[in-house]
Amino acid sequence: MPKTARALLQLPPATSAAIEKLGADLAVARLRRKESLNTWANRMGITVPTLQRLEAGDPTVSLGIVATALWLIKRDSELGNLASPEHDQGAIEMNVREAVELGRARAKASAEARINSNRAKG
Repeated sequence: MPKTARALLQLPPATSAAIEKLGADLAVARLRRKESLNTWANRMGITVPTLQRLEAGDPTVSLGIVATALWLIKRDSELGNLASPEHDQGAIEMNVREAVELGRARAKASAEARINSNRAKG
């Protein structure tokens, strides 16, 4: 099985639903602008079937095509924030856990040093 197919089989259901919603939302944006599939596809430099796949939420449509669709509706600036480090909650939580563990280790080492120092004096 090709790697892409395997990756798509492992796509989390919530992620798949979000991709489908994005496609549907892009279709609504196109329709609100009273643009036909053909016109919108031409503006994007893609075929109508590819645009239909995008609007159907097909996860195999390239990120570049998604970005172009977002550009057409003036929402491409959001792409720069999607994975920005300051919004990476998982990494932030890991950093906090590591800091807490480091603090505990240093406090324990300090306490042991005090105990050993007191024993040496006594």
